[in-house]
Amino acid sequence: MAKRRTPSKSKKPPKAKAAGDAKGRGKAAVQAKDAAPAHLFDDPRNVKRLIYAVYVVCGVIFLLDFVVHRHVDHPWEAFIGFYAVYGFVACVLLVLAAKVMRKLLMRKEEYYDE
Repeated sequence: MAKRRTPSKSKKPPKAKAAGDAKGRGKAAVQAKDAAPAHLFDDPRNVKRLIYAVYVVCGVIFLLDFVVHRHVDHPWEAFIGFYAVYGFVACVLLVLAAKVMRKLLMRKEEYYDE
């Protein structure tokens, strides 16, 4: 058996109506009009669409690797997916190099205050 909720004993004052503007629009409509336009990627659906599009483009480029004949200078460039692996490894190496450089170049937080 479900418990019944009893109404709260404190009386809340009635909500005041929004002021709005002279044309009869509500306060929320006026604020929405005055606010800066939302960014394209503020909506999570648009972010998911972009990620999906990137996956599709990567897949198409990988499939084209089987069809398109490339004129290569070195024999290892002829391997399927070579440029994808090469780009990934280069990106990882850049991140690792940045971590090392951070330790060498980092200053204290109060560096400019001194």
